Amino acid sequence: MAEIRSMTFDRKELSNDQLVDFYKAMLWPRMIEEKMLVLLRQGKISKWFSGIGQEAIAVGATLAMQEDEWIMPLHRNLGVFTTRNMPLHKLFKQWQGAPDGYSKGRERSFHFGNAAHHICGMISHLGPQLAIADGVALAYKLKKEHKVSLAFTGDGGTSEGDFHEALNTAAVWDLPVIFLIENNGYGLSTPVNEQYRCISLIDKAKGYGMEGVKIDGNNLLEVYDTIKGVREYCINNQKPYLIECMTFRMRGHEEASGTKYVPPDLFKLWEMKDPIKNYEQFLMDSGVVNENQLADIRNEFKEKIESELAIGYDSTPMVVDTEVEMEDVYAQRSTVNSQQSPVKVIDNSKIYSDSGLQAKDCRLIDAIKEGLYQSMQKHSNLILMGQDIAEYGGAFKITEGFVNEFGKERVRNTPLCESAIVGAALGLSLEGYKSMMEMQFADFVTVGFNQIINNLAKIHYRWGQHADVVIRMPTGAGVGAGPFHSQSNEAWFVHTPGLKVVYPSSPIDAKGLMIAAINDPNPVLFFEHKALYRSVSGSVPEEYYEIEIGKARHVREGDEVSIITYGAGVHWAEDYAAEHPEISIDILDLRTLLPLDYMAIREALQRTGRVIILHEDTLIGGIGGEIAAWISENCFDLLDAPMMRCASLDTPVPFNIELEKNFLAKARLDEVLQRLINY
Repeated sequence: MAEIRSMTFDRKELSNDQLVDFYKAMLWPRMIEEKMLVLLRQGKISKWFSGIGQEAIAVGATLAMQEDEWIMPLHRNLGVFTTRNMPLHKLFKQWQGAPDGYSKGRERSFHFGNAAHHICGMISHLGPQLAIADGVALAYKLKKEHKVSLAFTGDGGTSEGDFHEALNTAAVWDLPVIFLIENNGYGLSTPVNEQYRCISLIDKAKGYGMEGVKIDGNNLLEVYDTIKGVREYCINNQKPYLIECMTFRMRGHEEASGTKYVPPDLFKLWEMKDPIKNYEQFLMDSGVVNENQLADIRNEFKEKIESELAIGYDSTPMVVDTEVEMEDVYAQRSTVNSQQSPVKVIDNSKIYSDSGLQAKDCRLIDAIKEGLYQSMQKHSNLILMGQDIAEYGGAFKITEGFVNEFGKERVRNTPLCESAIVGAALGLSLEGYKSMMEMQFADFVTVGFNQIINNLAKIHYRWGQHADVVIRMPTGAGVGAGPFHSQSNEAWFVHTPGLKVVYPSSPIDAKGLMIAAINDPNPVLFFEHKALYRSVSGSVPEEYYEIEIGKARHVREGDEVSIITYGAGVHWAEDYAAEHPEISIDILDLRTLLPLDYMAIREALQRTGRVIILHEDTLIGGIGGEIAAWISENCFDLLDAPMMRCASLDTPVPFNIELEKNFLAKARLDEVLQRLINY
């Protein structure tokens, strides 16, 4: 074996057998990768992100963690998956996109997770993993378990806002989480001197009030010992920690990108620092193994790889079943919450339906509060999070008084880190918690958009992990709040499979839908119209009850024209009908926008043959266009006139009250309805 520059390895209390086991744990992913690169050239797998040269980090970190502690890996962390004993044959099925892989052919390479192995799959946007680790660590803290979570990021990923948000949240909340940076010098082709100006990335730790350390990421024992010690620190002190592992990527960002942008001298330098060659030299110098024993291990692994691949090639043929694909978008409540006792469901879908329960008069805001309050009583694992929601009670005072009854652990003020808090909510779900996050205004959801659209919405379809998260969205205009506190942005989320979107207009629905949303294991966007909070009242049952998500409410019977609407539009329609008794107006309140109640829409059309779709959202791209298209495709024979939409102007929401009145769809309702009646 050629002589190479040696590293300094400190074995501490590790036995010879442990040292050999560590070697096998690091060699195994290297040899798998070498085989995969051959298969990639043969076209037997489609894409590969190589971690060759970085194995010591993934393997050392995973060895230092407990098997039931969550790890959030990235592209180059095959060693996490193999050290957690995921069998190669099933990994290979995953890489081929086979139906019996970990994601049923729905995800690529390492974009998958597995709850049994406590690995949370990444998405292509690198930063969100860090916030999920916050949520898991928060769960450990709440349970008073002596555990930590660990999230990987790269040097490039530290430039993302999610890095800042996750570290800041972890520090403010004193969470036992390890943030591990693999600094391999490049983010794809962008060198670190174009990524940041600090001398070391651990310098960023001080800005968040946490400790940090920079280590040799190619030294397996240094990685293992450091993370083992940091893990103990995080548990004992209930604090986060930042680790920067210096390493190098010996191949391209992914194989197709190549390495022409890397100076050749760097490859020569880092080849001398190869983690496996150096560790082999250490084992031989220490008399732990000899060259023949190393060769035997390699030969054993070669045979094992071939036998595992033979199983992996023997995959079930892909049989496309559209029904199964659609069903797997959402987690089924019965399978996730099997221990949950039945909840009374009110059939409030018909006009003037009587719940049969003792009721009291409530404003919309009071009904939402009561739904949250009773849910907090019902679920000891429900955590509320949001800006100013604790002592202050939230911007609209919905959670006022909650902290006195349920405590600050469960009613949590958050930093202004919307993305991190949505990610933390998902992390809580991994550990069996429910969470409600309040967006202070629905407009602010844009800074948490990625976590909602790409993480919460897709995670069950991707690898079967549910996201038990409700996001409250105070929404709508009519209060003179201008373009950044008045938007109707529900259509953004209706377009996203995997989310549920509810939008109550009445107090009875607000309470029942809030309880149903919290009981649902899927991510629910819960829209609350600010102008209705204190202006709308109604009879609300005092009991704990649900209104079924996905069921519309028939508000008013009519036979001339149907107004299909939701939110404030329901009240605009009711007011208009009261002012025009000469027109027989039928009103349908959708209540749930995703999934839609198509049967109720059809029935509304059958009653009148003429339809207006009314919503406060702007016209272009609003949900009215989708409903109109569905009616045209499925109910055309029931139409007696063209469908018409009545929506707000395609402008931002203006501040001036008179301008705002003109902006809103209500200003054009009479014009549109008269046009339809007189068609």
